[in-house]
Amino acid sequence: MNLLKDLGIEKPLILAPMAGGPSTPQLVAAASNAGILGSLGCAYETPEHIHETIRKTKELTTKPFAVNLFAPQADPILSQSQIEAATTALALYRKELELTSTPSLKPPFSYDFEKQFEVVLKAAPAGFSFTFGLISKEHINACKSQRILTMGTATTLEEALLLEDLGVDAIVAQGVEAGGHRGLFSTETPDPLIGMLELAKSIVKNTKIPVIAAGGIMNGQDMRAALATGAQVAQMGTAFLLCDEAGTSAPYRQALTNSPSDATKLTRAFSGRIARGIENRFMREMENKKESILPFPAQNNFTRDIRNKSAQMGKSDFLSLWAGSNFSRIRKMPAKELIEVLWQEYLSN
Repeated sequence: MNLLKDLGIEKPLILAPMAGGPSTPQLVAAASNAGILGSLGCAYETPEHIHETIRKTKELTTKPFAVNLFAPQADPILSQSQIEAATTALALYRKELELTSTPSLKPPFSYDFEKQFEVVLKAAPAGFSFTFGLISKEHINACKSQRILTMGTATTLEEALLLEDLGVDAIVAQGVEAGGHRGLFSTETPDPLIGMLELAKSIVKNTKIPVIAAGGIMNGQDMRAALATGAQVAQMGTAFLLCDEAGTSAPYRQALTNSPSDATKLTRAFSGRIARGIENRFMREMENKKESILPFPAQNNFTRDIRNKSAQMGKSDFLSLWAGSNFSRIRKMPAKELIEVLWQEYLSN
């Protein structure tokens, strides 16, 4: 299987889906128009909003693009003591940000995957990617019937083998360097912390389907190293966060520009799931309050008002500043120009 041919793209590069703001129709369309596969991160959107986001993207490009959702998972059952601990831990920040109410901690904590998926299926983008585990064989078959190429995320060889057995068309090998949420299937087991190059090589060697290498890739040389593993395509997210078309907020952009190069850490503080971002006050202080962090996605819901208000106030102290470990090599330019630069770097000796 040839991913470039089957996806209808010119260059072996995918713009990673970046849910929660950075992933805009403008950024995805610009990426697709420049010959790579743009990806919409739609996991945090209502089915109605997903429909509108896809419609706007189709208005801006006739080229292929993908849509990403989180694999469905059961809502956690919270005890009264968990709720009280979380409420107490965040009360100080809500007061500082002048938030006068506390969000409800009643499920559901995320949107109905089946309804989200239905919208994606009807829109029939070129690709559908998912993370945080497995979807059903029925979902895979539904995508095949619409000629939608499916891509699942793996952080270990074991996860990759489960994805291959499920019948996905390609596996995203997500190394520990990647910014944002780790694609771990389990929220209980420790992160194996496998680097992109090692992981991609292992998955290429032990599976029979195309591999997409992701994690810490910031320039054309990184792309070349990623593809030297045997992966057919590289995936980049952080590199695009300062593009003009990205929905990256002003304080987020400032943190990407001004933070020291070793500033990223893995944290559960914002969502309850392990994610890599630039360390800030909230991350540091929540390290000492780990028992008050709720499971995903309850924690994500419970911190949303804090993150939103922090962005409105232009403060990065309480923002989830998702970024890969090599973020300091980020460049500020329009997406089309960045892709041209990346391609010239990739082709150069």
